[in-house]
Amino acid sequence: MAPPSLFVASADAITLLPPADLDDAYENRKYIPAADEHMAQWQQQSAAFRSNATHAAFDQPYGPAPRQRYDLFWPDGGPGTEKGLLVIVHGGYWLAFSKDDFTHLASGAVAQGWAVAMISYTLAPEARIGEITREMVSAVNTLAGFASGPMRLAGHSAGGHLVSRMMCVDTALSPAALARLDRIVSISGLHDLRALLPLEKNAAWKLDADEAAAESAICHQPRTGMELVCVVGGDERPEFIRQNGILPLVWQGLGAMCHTQLLAKEDHFSIIAQMTDPNSQLSRLIDSRLA
Repeated sequence: MAPPSLFVASADAITLLPPADLDDAYENRKYIPAADEHMAQWQQQSAAFRSNATHAAFDQPYGPAPRQRYDLFWPDGGPGTEKGLLVIVHGGYWLAFSKDDFTHLASGAVAQGWAVAMISYTLAPEARIGEITREMVSAVNTLAGFASGPMRLAGHSAGGHLVSRMMCVDTALSPAALARLDRIVSISGLHDLRALLPLEKNAAWKLDADEAAAESAICHQPRTGMELVCVVGGDERPEFIRQNGILPLVWQGLGAMCHTQLLAKEDHFSIIAQMTDPNSQLSRLIDSRLA
């Protein structure tokens, strides 16, 4: 039987923790050995992947703001040989990083034959989380006009929130995007933002109760005709495991095709390294379909 914490409504569970413990519950870096080394390696690996890319377009706009940019990578055969388009959205609690810090994560899917778009977006506090979600809608709608085949989304942490929001019926995805989008993979994603209201980081997010609910995928009706997989590491903080267990439970009851996949011995940082290996469990989840 799954741990009871997976089944507890977020707003109720969170009130049982004093604020200091709640901040700790969502803290990753201090619980991951050599966390700073991980981040330095990301930048080095990303720079190397960009410099070696033979079929790529860099810093393409999907909107007018400086960070509304994407990079697009094609498989070895170049444009027209791809099996589909994968859009990858970085994490960082909506406060940090850009596509340039995670370019290397495209390597596994490119090796599988996918075209891959890496997305940047305006960060908080310059943008509210709801505004970042709308930027993501613009990015997905823009990218629906590129490459061929199905479109899939994968996002890590805050990026997991953003891609899961694309499966909510309130997001204004274009008919072209909806016709192509068939699978969303939220990796260690945040799906109930009401749980984050008491966190110290909310001084930058400026979430209030209304926006937290509006930006929580768990509070929305899911679209059908596409799949959601919530992937989380077995060594992650318990709140991340809970956040990725509860959304599929709710959405399955609303008719969506979705499930949670626990990857043993992976933490919040190590889990995304699987995206660089085309044969890893995570890469296979992104590449295949549930049905």
